[in-house]
Amino acid sequence: MDFAWLTPSHFVIVGLLVVFAIAHSGLAALRPWAEKRIGARLYRVIFALVSLPLATILIIYFFNHRYDGAQLWQVQGVPGVAPVVWGLSAISFLFLYPATFNLLEIAAVQKPEVHLYETGIIRITRHPQMVGQVIWCIAHTLWLGTTFMIVTSVGLILHHLFGVWHGDRRLQARYGEAFTAVKERTSVIPFGAIVQGKQQLQLQEFLRPAYVGVAGFAWLLWWAHPILISATGSVGW
Repeated sequence: MDFAWLTPSHFVIVGLLVVFAIAHSGLAALRPWAEKRIGARLYRVIFALVSLPLATILIIYFFNHRYDGAQLWQVQGVPGVAPVVWGLSAISFLFLYPATFNLLEIAAVQKPEVHLYETGIIRITRHPQMVGQVIWCIAHTLWLGTTFMIVTSVGLILHHLFGVWHGDRRLQARYGEAFTAVKERTSVIPFGAIVQGKQQLQLQEFLRPAYVGVAGFAWLLWWAHPILISATGSVGW
């Protein structure tokens, strides 16, 4: 069997994903210990200084090698596929970035806190970032159709599935019975708690500046997509 399609980039992207996952999840696990010793703001700064460069390297490498490997299907010229991909991508951002609800905490201007949310998008799923990542991976795997994209998607989804367990474990350790109650009233599977009658969508909870900001970010990313591809292409990775 000819494995000429299995380029080194397949293994590099796996390595980059593993390094990012260890750094990101490892620092998240260390949060309670670190915040007691250096404070919540300094911890958040260190977390960002480690995570953001790794994420940037990962994104640049992905852009530059997204068509590597075997082309398993090609649907980019099929009518209607592009709007579906962009639509799914926009929806994925609404799930991926619920943390933008408090930018001041993210930037450590305000003291970063751990919150037990049970409103807004959490009514749909307790782990919106995982759901958003799965939607994003489905959209981009459909669009690109390469073995490199499949490997990238599998790695990203596995990391976020681990994050479901890891995140619940950390919240359980921090909040105990309070988180157990929230866990009972919410679901990991999208709309699971709503179907079971444990939650009801409150549309007014989605009428907030954060969602407008995320929608604006999705539009900006759509507009800047060719620029990003051109810029990353100038990096010789």
